[in-house]
Amino acid sequence: MSSSDTTLLVGGRIHTPSSPDATALAVTDGTVVWVGQDTPGRALHPDAEVVDLAGAFVAPAFVDAHVHATNTGLHLTGLDLTGVRDAAELLAAVRTAALPGEILLAHGWDESTWTGARLPSRAELDEAAGEVPVYLSRVDVHSALVSSALLELAPDALHADGYSPDGPLTRESHHLARAAAHAALTPDQRARAQRAFLRAAARAGIVSVHECAGPDICGEDDLRTLLRTAAEPGLPEVVPYWGALADDHTLGLARELGLHGLAGDLFVDGALGSRTAALHEPYADRPHSRGTRYLSAEAIADHVVACTEAGLQAGFHVIGDAAVSELVDALALAEQRVGQRALARVSHRLEHVEMVTGEQAAALARWNVTASMQPAFDALWGGPSGMYASRLGAERAAGLNPFAALAAEGVSLAFGSDAPVTPLDPWGSVRAAVQHRTPGSGISARAAFNAHTRGGHRAAGGHDGVTGSLVPGAPAHYAVWEADDLVVAASDSRVQRWSTDPRSRVPGLPPLDPGVSLPRCLRTVRGGAVLYDHADDHTAPGTGASRG
Repeated sequence: MSSSDTTLLVGGRIHTPSSPDATALAVTDGTVVWVGQDTPGRALHPDAEVVDLAGAFVAPAFVDAHVHATNTGLHLTGLDLTGVRDAAELLAAVRTAALPGEILLAHGWDESTWTGARLPSRAELDEAAGEVPVYLSRVDVHSALVSSALLELAPDALHADGYSPDGPLTRESHHLARAAAHAALTPDQRARAQRAFLRAAARAGIVSVHECAGPDICGEDDLRTLLRTAAEPGLPEVVPYWGALADDHTLGLARELGLHGLAGDLFVDGALGSRTAALHEPYADRPHSRGTRYLSAEAIADHVVACTEAGLQAGFHVIGDAAVSELVDALALAEQRVGQRALARVSHRLEHVEMVTGEQAAALARWNVTASMQPAFDALWGGPSGMYASRLGAERAAGLNPFAALAAEGVSLAFGSDAPVTPLDPWGSVRAAVQHRTPGSGISARAAFNAHTRGGHRAAGGHDGVTGSLVPGAPAHYAVWEADDLVVAASDSRVQRWSTDPRSRVPGLPPLDPGVSLPRCLRTVRGGAVLYDHADDHTAPGTGASRG
């Protein structure tokens, strides 16, 4: 083998199952060809371009299995509402950010964290924004505050389910308002947002994102634009999903755009924060409501069968226990029509799936369903005093996001952020999955890391067994990290217990203890091509991986 086109990384710490004490890695034509120690590496590849890692940590790059690119880019480049703490601060932020001639889309307010829960009235929002159309999504993106000028762009929202004359819009009214807001974006706003998102993903050590697009999210033109943008060199891969029921149009769209599935945010229900997730029992803080279910078991089954027969992944946004029950019943109906093997072969997927029983998890494993989940949800909203407990009561809340129970039944896990709902912070997600707020629901750091790397590739149909690992023959998708000391030469059974939870330190991974800084990304590489290099990053200080 010639080394003329080979890059040899030396002097680092390589996270690979093939050599637990590896310090060097060789890449030729975008493929890992060798892993081992520095001295034999130099001898085997004498003509390689040598990169000195200076002790840095090299690991498979991350996959974010659930994102919304344009919405996240707008959040990154525009007004951020995650820090406001009451109605007055929100209105002041809008007053400053509203610019004549451009719609204002902003994200992140969460009244459950405010010093006072009163939301601003529409009249107050109109006064702050003037004539500017304003769409302000709640942190879960299942409800929004809007101005009167925005409603003029979405007149049907005034007569749709979920409309409020003075409060947040939910359900169908919210979907219509969001679609109108996205349609009003200028081409420059859209392009700026999408590139900002993809560059931020690369800075976080992410080489692939699963875009969960759909007619109620951003529209077909937005997805087409994103795929054109992602085809530019030096950007992460975009794996496209379209959240709409199968029919002649959507099946044609799948063929045209090369969609991996009619999946992602195809809504079976809503979200807990907006009290639209479908529950068997009422919300603890709204006893007259059990949320909203958008699809019946029959409709879900029809979609799964159509996708299975077309060789496409089906998938659904599903959160509440009543929605999960409807979904599991639907998969049982689909099995009766196409058989278990056909369902398992396509490997359908569920997004979020926060409330699930052990029996349901076993059924999902039998159908080879992937659970695309977001550990940061538990970090943000779990625990006895968090938003989940406020909405559901402490007993029900303790059962949410049961990573360990799903993994124990053999359900494949793929982790992501649901950005902009939570930040692009994969190491923070790994730590959140380990340090679950409900004892016994977390998983090991190794399992969590795999769910955010190999699990993401597998969820998109990558079943070659090597993608997402640093072993010979695997695509050279990796990231270089500045990280604290690692445990590199021990089996899981011999891990030194340095923290209160021994799962937070395992061989070959950085410490994930609370209070310890998470790794900082120095370089992100996809197929041997550099997507991000900290030395060339002049955007802002501290633009490496989010510190979590």
